[in-house]
Amino acid sequence: MKTKLSEMTAEELWKLFPISLVPYNEQWIEYYDDMKDLLRTILSAYHIWRINHIGSTAIQGIWAKNIIDILIEIDPDENIEAVAKTIESNGCIRMFSGANRISLNQGYTEHGFEEKVYHLHLRRAGDNNELYFRDYLNEHPKIAKEYERLKLDLWKQYEYNRDGYTEAKADFVKKWTLEAKKLYRNKYS
Repeated sequence: MKTKLSEMTAEELWKLFPISLVPYNEQWIEYYDDMKDLLRTILSAYHIWRINHIGSTAIQGIWAKNIIDILIEIDPDENIEAVAKTIESNGCIRMFSGANRISLNQGYTEHGFEEKVYHLHLRRAGDNNELYFRDYLNEHPKIAKEYERLKLDLWKQYEYNRDGYTEAKADFVKKWTLEAKKLYRNKYS
């Protein structure tokens, strides 16, 4: 009998769900749209500011993990815990909880990834640096290709260490997010 995901260590999870990059796939837009429609339906009783496709699958033409990242921004006065519980009751697993940030995943099983995998990032409105980074890379293909090269260079080194992979990209992401925020100013305020 397989160990439940909730009982696995981080190292066991990383072995079961290694980092794997694939070429850009137009279907990612469709996968995002499907989840966005579901989220709008199940969260219709809450004050949702924005639902956006973020992460590398939202950047045109670059290799990425086959995981759709979605940012859900809620009203500052909304009950974040109630919103998270509604998402959980619709098939997502909570991965992280903080005062103003909750992360949930869908598409992970004891046997590995399902065909469609999602990371949902539940946040207060305005906690959205990923939108600036996404837009900047989509409008600056040369920088997007630099990001792709960095990801490809790090892939095998961090294949079984998601935290290390994320940390190794952090300076690049921070640099271009700051540049984007200068360029776009308060685009998402």
